[in-house]
Amino acid sequence: MSERANSTDAVTMTRSGAVAVICMNRAKRLNVLSVDLVGRLNEALVAVASDPSIKAVILKGDGRSFSAGGDLTEFRADFERAPKVAEDMVGRFHECIRSIRDMAKPVIAALQGSIAGGGFSLAMACDLSIASQDATFLSAYTRLGTNPDGGGSWTLTRLLGARRALGLILLNDVIDANKALELGLVNQVVPADLLESRVLDVAQRLAEGPAKAFATVKRLVRAADTCTLDQQLDQEKAGFVAATRTPDFREGITAFFERRPARFN
Repeated sequence: MSERANSTDAVTMTRSGAVAVICMNRAKRLNVLSVDLVGRLNEALVAVASDPSIKAVILKGDGRSFSAGGDLTEFRADFERAPKVAEDMVGRFHECIRSIRDMAKPVIAALQGSIAGGGFSLAMACDLSIASQDATFLSAYTRLGTNPDGGGSWTLTRLLGARRALGLILLNDVIDANKALELGLVNQVVPADLLESRVLDVAQRLAEGPAKAFATVKRLVRAADTCTLDQQLDQEKAGFVAATRTPDFREGITAFFERRPARFN
């Protein structure tokens, strides 16, 4: 993961074993989410989702920032066309969010620097997130006279509750990495020089795990807020029964009784 992408492409994808590293590659512009970048990002997400040799995904931004938000220059160029630009940009961006949600594989965000607006929504859409100590988070949308996109209102409400989510979105207070950890917006905070290695370590741990079980867990957790307890119990039972038919389950049980780590495929 420490290898820097030399490509001029807006988004690059590299491999580290069974881990795919998707990198937004517009460091000079703080990886702002242009129509082109989000389109390329979704292409990369779709590609890794369909590759059975990839077991975990890292999403990162090159340079000083994960992503400082949407590309506002595309609006300023012609305010009369702003609704059309928004339709295209937000539509493509939402395809990225759906791709992360629907992907069976865990997606980990590596977060550094300024993470604002659409970059904040994108980070929150990932399954796990690890932040550098220099990371800062800002909703930013109402500063521009608009509402969140990228599922920001949905994920923040799920993570924080309605009152805290409203406070974050309406007041636009900047949150540092430690506060984000306290609120449950990120899973870990690490020194800046350890971010890449820590994220890769976590991704490799996930890549060695039971892929089908992880996919089911991801689906169950995302459905929990909208299911009744009875519905969730039924889905858990169906998932557990289906898992017993897999080689991963047989390996997990065998490893337990042999007192050794499981070796999942």
